[in-house]
Amino acid sequence: MDLGLKDRVYVVTGATRGLGHASARELVADGAKVIVTGRDAKTVAEAATALGANAHGVAVDNADPSAPASLIAAARERFGGFDGILISVGGPPPGFVADNTDEQWQAAFESVFLGAVRLARAAAAELGEGGVIGFVLSGSVHEPIAGLTISNGLRPGLAGFAKSLSDELGPRGIRVVGVLPARIDTDRVRELDGYAADPAAARAANEARIPLRRYGRPEEFGRTAAFLLSPAASYLTGIMVPVDGGARNGF
Repeated sequence: MDLGLKDRVYVVTGATRGLGHASARELVADGAKVIVTGRDAKTVAEAATALGANAHGVAVDNADPSAPASLIAAARERFGGFDGILISVGGPPPGFVADNTDEQWQAAFESVFLGAVRLARAAAAELGEGGVIGFVLSGSVHEPIAGLTISNGLRPGLAGFAKSLSDELGPRGIRVVGVLPARIDTDRVRELDGYAADPAAARAANEARIPLRRYGRPEEFGRTAAFLLSPAASYLTGIMVPVDGGARNGF
């Protein structure tokens, strides 16, 4: 199936590793050109090099108010266009209600929530018909995850923002989508499993609750994101797509 991605230009934030990198890799594999971002210049350069000539790295922090304009400008200058953005950011620190400090909440709000809002707002102002704005969120949009209180507080709000944005941008032919990972086998998920007294047992217990009985592979998430960002998904907007092996207990 031709997704129509050849020579389309996307910005993918948080793309030095994990889900952002997997998504950028699948976009490039299908012919897109991608600006990849992260906070550390060295790892950004390494990630872009690994993706090949159709990727270019820009070191920025999602929480920086100047990031959106600089990333869109980089897309236009490097690849001659701007067709969409996938907004991904590393998960906020784990913890229960009593564990997380005001400082952790504030930092997470700036990067996970407000940074994403700024990026989406800037993209909306620059995109034309056929453009797309994607958010990498979490299964916590629908069901709180024990021990991830900050994520539980922020991700559903972003999903609501994304839905509102899809209503506003639909008449202009711009789509807005969300992708909801659950237990995808990334460094982040292995780190979370590592907080258990017995990480191997924790993983086995999690897998037992997933109908497919395994963690997802990063490329499985990346392919879903690439499809949703592509012209092949041109009639999909305002949706939250779980990539969870059937783990969500709902329709």
